[in-house]
Amino acid sequence: MDFSLSVSEKKLLLEAARASITAACTQLKPPVFTPTETLKTKCGAFVSLHKQGNLRGCIGYITGIAPLLQTVMEMAVSAGFQDPRFPPLKESELSHLEIEISVLSPLHRIRSVDEIIVGTHGIIMKKGGYSGLLLPQVATEYNWNRDEFLSHTCQKAGLPSDSWKHRDAEIQIFSAIIFSEKSIPMESGI
Repeated sequence: MDFSLSVSEKKLLLEAARASITAACTQLKPPVFTPTETLKTKCGAFVSLHKQGNLRGCIGYITGIAPLLQTVMEMAVSAGFQDPRFPPLKESELSHLEIEISVLSPLHRIRSVDEIIVGTHGIIMKKGGYSGLLLPQVATEYNWNRDEFLSHTCQKAGLPSDSWKHRDAEIQIFSAIIFSEKSIPMESGI
């Protein structure tokens, strides 16, 4: 990536994500957060919500269409209330949620799967009218090798698991700055 995030910027993004989710649950306006210059950068980001170690929602933008702070706030609410795989969050779940944020680098189309570094790169698989994305940490969480990661990305796209081997498959990779409330200690009450 062309930039990095300081610990205080990561904390601000996590705080803004949680405040946005809480406000959406309680029908209140979220507090106003003042972005640093870095947090004004347009880049892709995903917000993943976990409850007791299980995925509870994950939504994001692949590329930058809005400033990072705004993107994280919007994606946090989307992950909590618009991920079609899960029912909308309830206020009673807020204290059990852990928020993880992945800030994405620009996409890079690869010519050979040998360019993929498992645990470092996320994958976007495109073939026909189908596409699917898996974040870098997914392969690590499931202890997948490169072929398994490619196969699961195909499945996420709704394609047969060996579609990555076909010439007409387009594979793009990206890296991410990944952090969560577990990895960045938050002040009590946040």
